[in-house]
Amino acid sequence: MIGELVPAPVDPGTADRNFWKRFHELRRVRQAELRPDDPLRTDADEERLMKHQNPFEIHERAQITRGGEMLSWFEGETVPPGSPEYETNKHLYSADVYVRPDARRRGIGKSWLPHLIERMRAHGSTTVGFWVEDDSDHGFMRWLGAEARLTEIESRLKMSEVDWPMLERWVAEGARRSPQTRLEIYDGSLPDEMLVDFAPQVSAMLNTIPFEDLDHGDIVITPERIREWREREALTGEVPHTVLTRESDGIISGVTDTLWAPHRPKLIHQEFTGVRPDARGRGLGKWIKATMLLHLRDLYPDAEWVATGNAGSNAPMLKINRAMGFKPYRGAIEYQITREKLEEKVR
Repeated sequence: MIGELVPAPVDPGTADRNFWKRFHELRRVRQAELRPDDPLRTDADEERLMKHQNPFEIHERAQITRGGEMLSWFEGETVPPGSPEYETNKHLYSADVYVRPDARRRGIGKSWLPHLIERMRAHGSTTVGFWVEDDSDHGFMRWLGAEARLTEIESRLKMSEVDWPMLERWVAEGARRSPQTRLEIYDGSLPDEMLVDFAPQVSAMLNTIPFEDLDHGDIVITPERIREWREREALTGEVPHTVLTRESDGIISGVTDTLWAPHRPKLIHQEFTGVRPDARGRGLGKWIKATMLLHLRDLYPDAEWVATGNAGSNAPMLKINRAMGFKPYRGAIEYQITREKLEEKVR
């Protein structure tokens, strides 16, 4: 039977309604299995995002179908030539494969390996990464011979359980310990005139994130890339919020940002939080995170949860999150394997 199930490339820009019907049905199955408590993005928003052309990323998609039903989905990602991250990331490829539960144990997952190898060869990629959350996929990674390289902990905070007076103390303490530091809050997209200054500074902070044993390149944020994020957010009505601290010389010393979306109004995503190494030890991380949460409480009184993710080795940030009331919700592991080992496995 597997011989009859051949991967077929998908171009969202030209896909017909029959494809979208199959695709949305499968993503509902996947959401119900892996993230049953999380709201699902609307069909229209999902289609807009998938059709959007991102000049900083290459996305490749394929399906395995039978009788009008999508049994499995593949998505690959890498960086294109000309991207500011190309030189240090061009050897990397990310892959995501899902097989619907009632089609498993038939070799469909394994059947994607030649397709994956072919796509890696096409881009000159030598290492592929897989983001894995559920037990069955961990087992597949072990069979494949992929190595666990990065652990991730998703934590969630229940707004009704927050110690708000403690956060107010953190804000007061942060201002007291850094009297020359200015705190700034931005709702919505950052002003365009800020981007030339903001982009390289946040890039530097992002590159201090613990990556554990992950093979990775540089993170390079540019004004153009931030503008592309704006375009994607506008497609689905997502609203970013940013809190940062700026020293007396104008240097940004700390930043934290969150994302609210209309399809999940009760769940806010805490994105990046970073403090420059030379500004640590003054409580800036606690100051900006407490300020952000107090601000979100006022902006979104109906919000019930805040979700965030951290590397398992990021002890300083995990300590702040635990003090705020974030509790572990689920874990994930990023695995990597070389193309050479994949080819050996297929042989």
